[in-house]
Amino acid sequence: MKYTNPFISENPWNYSWCYSAMPLTKKRSPDGQSEEQGRYLQANSREFNTVFAYPNNTIKTSKYNILSFLPLNLFEQFQRLANAYFLALLVLQLIPQISSLTWYTTVVPLVVVLTITAVKDAIDDLKRHQNDNQVNNRPVLILKNGRVECNKWMNIHVGDIIKLQNNQPVPVSTSFDFDLFSFFGLSGKTFSTFAATAFGDRPHCIWRPMAHVADILLLSSSEPGSLTYVETADLDGETNLKVKQAISVTSDMEDNMLLLSAFDGPDTKLMQNSGKYTFKRTNTDHLVNVFVLWIVVLLVCMCSVLAAGHYIWELKTGYYFQDFLPWSKYVTSPAVSATLIFWSYFIILNTMVPISLYVSVEVIRLGNSCFINWDQKMYYAPKDMPAEARTTTLNEELGQITYVFSDKTGTLTQNIMIFKKCSINGVSYGNVFDRKGEKVDISEKTEKVNFSYNKLADPKFSFYDNTLVEAVKHGNQQVHLFFRSLSLCHTVMSEEKVEGELVYQAQSPDEGSLVTAARNFGFVFHSRTSETITVVEMGEPRVYQLLAILDFNAVRKRMSVIVRTPDDRVVLFCKGADTIICQLLHPSCRYLQDVTMDHLDDFATEGLRTLMVAYRELDSAFFQAWREKHSEACLSSENRERKIAIIYEEIEKDLTLLGATAIEDKLQDGVPETIATLEKAKIKIWVLTGDKQETAVNIAYACNLFEDNMDEVFIMEGQDFETIRQELRSARHKMKLDPTLESYLLTSKPKPFFRILEEVPNGNFGMVINGYSLAYALEGNLEVELIQTACLCKGVIFCRMTPLQKAQVVELVKRYKKVVTLAIGDGANDVGMIKAAHIGVGISGQEGMQAMLSSDYAISQFRYLQRLLLIHGRWSYIRMCKFFNYFFYKNFAFTLVHVWYSYFSGFSAQPVYDTWFITFYNMIYTSLPVLGLSLFDQDFNETWSLRFPELYEPGQHHLYFNKREFVKCLVHAFYSSLVLFFIPMGSVYNSVCNNGKDISDYQSFCLMVQTALLSVVTAEIALKTTYWTMLTHFFIWSSLAIYFCISFFLYSDGLCLLFPSNFQFLGVARNTLKLPQMWLTLFLTVLLCILPVIGYHFLKPLLWPIGVDKVIERIHRCMRQPQLLLIQPKQKRPTCRRSAYAFSHQHGFGALITSSKTVKSPLYAKRVFSFQK
Repeated sequence: MKYTNPFISENPWNYSWCYSAMPLTKKRSPDGQSEEQGRYLQANSREFNTVFAYPNNTIKTSKYNILSFLPLNLFEQFQRLANAYFLALLVLQLIPQISSLTWYTTVVPLVVVLTITAVKDAIDDLKRHQNDNQVNNRPVLILKNGRVECNKWMNIHVGDIIKLQNNQPVPVSTSFDFDLFSFFGLSGKTFSTFAATAFGDRPHCIWRPMAHVADILLLSSSEPGSLTYVETADLDGETNLKVKQAISVTSDMEDNMLLLSAFDGPDTKLMQNSGKYTFKRTNTDHLVNVFVLWIVVLLVCMCSVLAAGHYIWELKTGYYFQDFLPWSKYVTSPAVSATLIFWSYFIILNTMVPISLYVSVEVIRLGNSCFINWDQKMYYAPKDMPAEARTTTLNEELGQITYVFSDKTGTLTQNIMIFKKCSINGVSYGNVFDRKGEKVDISEKTEKVNFSYNKLADPKFSFYDNTLVEAVKHGNQQVHLFFRSLSLCHTVMSEEKVEGELVYQAQSPDEGSLVTAARNFGFVFHSRTSETITVVEMGEPRVYQLLAILDFNAVRKRMSVIVRTPDDRVVLFCKGADTIICQLLHPSCRYLQDVTMDHLDDFATEGLRTLMVAYRELDSAFFQAWREKHSEACLSSENRERKIAIIYEEIEKDLTLLGATAIEDKLQDGVPETIATLEKAKIKIWVLTGDKQETAVNIAYACNLFEDNMDEVFIMEGQDFETIRQELRSARHKMKLDPTLESYLLTSKPKPFFRILEEVPNGNFGMVINGYSLAYALEGNLEVELIQTACLCKGVIFCRMTPLQKAQVVELVKRYKKVVTLAIGDGANDVGMIKAAHIGVGISGQEGMQAMLSSDYAISQFRYLQRLLLIHGRWSYIRMCKFFNYFFYKNFAFTLVHVWYSYFSGFSAQPVYDTWFITFYNMIYTSLPVLGLSLFDQDFNETWSLRFPELYEPGQHHLYFNKREFVKCLVHAFYSSLVLFFIPMGSVYNSVCNNGKDISDYQSFCLMVQTALLSVVTAEIALKTTYWTMLTHFFIWSSLAIYFCISFFLYSDGLCLLFPSNFQFLGVARNTLKLPQMWLTLFLTVLLCILPVIGYHFLKPLLWPIGVDKVIERIHRCMRQPQLLLIQPKQKRPTCRRSAYAFSHQHGFGALITSSKTVKSPLYAKRVFSFQK
């Protein structure tokens, strides 16, 4: 928590004034104790502020420049274990005493990998440079010594004053009053340190905070009472205004808006809550790294065994065979020869860890990322916003998500309230009927009500029931009274930017929608002062005297206004939750109440949010007596809030019911269907929001995260550690109690790597917990109980959370559950959890670009998440698993043939293949089939993938690539290598061709083995391919054609005669490929290698089935018999009523309105009735 103690050190009325702020922040001393540190600054005094070395406002997110790019990038690349390994291997190959292969077999792949990675890094860093320049060079007006100068953002310093206009974005975090209130900007991107001032040239100074980061203090505003109305939609998605007031010691400064920068850079709340960015790697990457270490250990063991074999061979045979195979001069004994052979085999067997593996992974991930970017079904036309893969390293992890952590406002909802229906005096309005009297569903083609009779109507407002308009036009008194109540009972501020065009600034979206509805039906709220409300009723202005505002709060769940009408009547208008209003009605309203409640039930089945509206006419003497009591309660120094609440209850009774409203909190399109689909895929969704509990629960029901038929929804609202513990244990006991875990939880501290196992609850449950209770739940071993209880629930709502708590919850699940997590949000307050999760998804919505710029993937609508996960994620996971399985198989098979050949070559480290074949094997000969499989393969198309979300489940359990699958690859490759070596060996052993020539020479044998190898691995990848297109056929079969073409070229007479030392297989291709033994060998090796694979794939679903096999069988049946497809049931809306007042997030503006601090200037007051003419 930060505190500021402001004081004026010099004359504040001059623009060269100095302002000193002493914020107290916690800092750890060397002995670990917390101590307070002070910060001092003066406005317009750069000389003073530079003494403290505060950071400047220049941002730098780029990593390189022209001079540092090459050395720094190479340094970073060689920090990767694989690149360092191949660099060391290259050095070994340059030593002639141990090199069994030419240097280019390693140099060519290494240079290709380094070049591709360097180009990719350069492009990414160039984009960072462009973004930095764009932000740093934004123009800004700075106030210096009474003059306004144009400058750049990067030149702003702590203490500077800037000029801002009304409706101008504010690229800062802001703080008002003495307690710093920080907006959330673009995390980790911009460090802004400055003080600012804005001149309000319109009735309301409205700020829209943007991307820079600083904590600033409001000193003065041009508004009455030094008020400022802040719209934070770019930050937290709330379109309603926040009213802030300047500190009292500077609030009377000139007609300007002054702000002072107090905290900047890493000291701001934003930076403290946003968390640190860590480089994200997939579980597959970690697993591959483990396998690479296994392979290196296996490689060392194999080289040791082969070196030992060479030692034995030299000792028993080679030593006596030196007349034919003399030792080199540097070889003095079999032990020395064996040592050198160890390193020779280490070089020749290095293909077990091929460098092409990493470059292939980069290319595949880049290709799958492009498919995400090019997906037209994730393109949002209204904003011209396609999906964007902002990283290329996490695609396959999209197919392994188990937990989704979602923000609410701007992510699940649009934060737009629409007046849909109402009930007035027992009559329901809002439905549309045809000529036969049958109800008609409203669509885009449905004719809207014509509000042309009302010149002040909002053209964006839509309504479809003409009967309500007719009732208004015919002067229905109850209808008029209903809309008069809506036009008076609120705390909305009005602004007339253009004459006759009203703009409402509401504290909450629901209030704005109700006032707008009244406006369109002829009761136009026009303006207010601290004492009056002006309403234009059916074209005639009427001024009501505002006597009192009985403000809304979370306990009352209602608000009331008391006004004196133009005909001198005192009337109380009240609106609130039906559960509250019904208790305050006069008994004479019983029948009307029952009818209205039936209408509310109908509204609730459509997912609409409801409010009841009532009124009471007051006796003047009674009101005066009540007013005196109210004044006394307001001045009370003890239990003031409680006394005021009692006074409110005295007057808010015996109300007469007017009717009810039904508002649609507009969810983003497809949210309920998306959540239902993800739940079928066994993906759990937790909502982490800063909104109040009632709001979050309402949305949870609206989007089907919670259901009315749930066994129970647990509300965790304890205010201390022990109460939270009891609530968690009680809930867990009702769902499922694990005695083993219970005994563990009683221990003092959880073990570091403790994992909570998956459990199945004995019902359907939900859980709600607020941020205050969560703070206790995250202490000690209680966090284990929290996570185990929450994981048993179908849906979980965390409300009133800070950004830091959001990140802590994500980290908690990562720590105790071996699952892959995804966080999705659209505001800067979601950046922390987006960074903390394995996958961060940003939505480019009303909250600006902060979350998107910190995310791994960017989409424009929540509904696109199902395509991102169930289609692109699942395909990427399956493709990558097939790639790794195939890649390890083909390289093990390739390498192990060297081992079998060593037993026939005296363990001399002689390669069994031509060196050019070794060079091209991974880079050319097998690269196209791998790309074809890893970029285009689909087990099922997107229709089936969405129709059967259960197909997603294997990725969550890592079924397609794990340690068992790796061992299977090794065993399969071991068998294939035996076939690939001994079948050709047997076919050419002591064989001759038709003309009597011996064909069992080394070069012919090499060609037969490598041709058989390439044919086998090509057949293997063909078996793995499930989605065949012309492109797939080209990628797979063209690799064989390329191999034969290159072989004829490399073994041609001309090339071998020109470069005899590099091309030694003269005429081998044309001589060997015409031998019948060659084609017999090819047929037998391919047949013997693929038969076990075919048999295994046939028997596996029968003998060792997994859950997804049943789903696959259902899909195949549906393909054969389409009539078996089940009709998807329509999503049901909740049936219980929920108050729209859940969307008011804080105390109302009542006290502020009646405090005379919002009084307009006389000039503005004169403009109130200018519309009449």
